[in-house]
Amino acid sequence: MTFEVALWYEPEPISKEEARDRYRKAELSPEISAALAAALPGATVDGALVSAPDEAVDEVGNAAFAFAREHGLVCYDARRHLIHNREPLGAYREVQLHTGDGVVVHDPDLNLVNDVLETLSAENPFMALVVYGAHFIQVSPGYEVDFKEDGVIRSTVTPDKEQVRRMVLLYLVGDRSFLDAHEWTVRG
Repeated sequence: MTFEVALWYEPEPISKEEARDRYRKAELSPEISAALAAALPGATVDGALVSAPDEAVDEVGNAAFAFAREHGLVCYDARRHLIHNREPLGAYREVQLHTGDGVVVHDPDLNLVNDVLETLSAENPFMALVVYGAHFIQVSPGYEVDFKEDGVIRSTVTPDKEQVRRMVLLYLVGDRSFLDAHEWTVRG
């Protein structure tokens, strides 16, 4: 078993570096730990630590992130070095974060999204933020950005990671000013 996440309570958002230092000491009440074990069949739950075989990484990891959100906990993914804090959140409670390496997080915090942008690579070929039936933004390595709203897909490319980060974070807080700041190719 090489995949490991930990869940615990933090009163304020923490960095992924702080989470890396704390996760092996994480604790949960016996009741929450039992509920976590029941929510994650196929995983081994030891207090606040969850481990799973490689073939269950996506299923167990995504379920652990969802459990953390539902119970007001942080969730640290030790393999991907990602922390899912309780806040700050964006404007869309129904937004889902999807990555090319299998992460699916409902209602991700803004810092997690920012950290996931750093993982874009051949192993993680995209990051998408989706509000199904309404709109999405997707980023690929090389900073290709696709944005869809009202049935119109717009695409742009920028070499500047900070511009991409700004576009994504503006999208998450409901601000469309990033559309005027870039040249877009319009499809459909």
